[in-house]
Amino acid sequence: MAKKEISIIGAGVVDILVGAVDEKIFSRSSTPVEFIKMSFGGDALNEAIVLSRLGKKVQWINKVGDDDAGKRILNYATENGVDISDVKIETGLATGASVVLIDATGERRFITNKGSSLRKLSEEDILPHVDGMGEIVCLASMFVSPLLDIAATERIFKRIKSKPRILAFDATRAKNGETLKDLAKILSCADCFFPNEAELATLTGETDVYKNISALLDCGLKCAVVKRGGKGCIIATKSAQIEIPACRVEKVVDTTGAGDCFAAGFLYALSEGWQLEECGRFACAAASCSVEEVGAVAGVTSLEKVLRRYHKF
Repeated sequence: MAKKEISIIGAGVVDILVGAVDEKIFSRSSTPVEFIKMSFGGDALNEAIVLSRLGKKVQWINKVGDDDAGKRILNYATENGVDISDVKIETGLATGASVVLIDATGERRFITNKGSSLRKLSEEDILPHVDGMGEIVCLASMFVSPLLDIAATERIFKRIKSKPRILAFDATRAKNGETLKDLAKILSCADCFFPNEAELATLTGETDVYKNISALLDCGLKCAVVKRGGKGCIIATKSAQIEIPACRVEKVVDTTGAGDCFAAGFLYALSEGWQLEECGRFACAAASCSVEEVGAVAGVTSLEKVLRRYHKF
């Protein structure tokens, strides 16, 4: 495959999407729903697929099991033009799968298999591929695998930055009491960080998003990109702060993967040399396409579709 432009590190899973459900689902023996759909997800796989659909040459670094779910994920990635040559297939490992319960507003809750590949990605699965990574690298799955603790992530980031590269990372909510102070060395290595407001508040213990952004920059992060759902995003550096509204959509169907599509959109625009405000607007456009369809990336089908939304800002 041609030289990679962007390398994405992290999770890929099979998703079973179920909706719409309500809080009484566990009090009934049977619940009829509007849809039950098998799809694919995982933050890194979502980002890789979207970037490929937008026209980028994308490398995905992860591990899956040698089971049917792993084969399906790899086939899906290949069909979407993603380079899977650095995805490890591990004998005896169960590939990650999630049941995603989606309510009437499009919000979702996840049920995951904790002993699967989702929790087993390690430093040793990533470091052998550093030299071949693209000019932009994103760890999409911070706090997902317990094996990628802060110390391991710091070592990986330093190896990645041993060559001139743009390094970004995304995260789920911290699960073991990690704080912003704990992440300081990681943040000082990175160029961009893509937390949402709740994830950032968990790290700081502070609810004020502006104070939290200042704290990120004080740790040495070059650019904070905070996702705010229906309120859009805030992009901040030491010299500028930009607030961008969300794109309007007729109906939010499923928010699964919207943040991943946002991050992919931002990385796409960054790779094109766009200014930060343009990157944020394009990212919001990609996220808005995502929430209109069931499935993490089903709504982001082409560069042309996202550009049409972007130009309506």
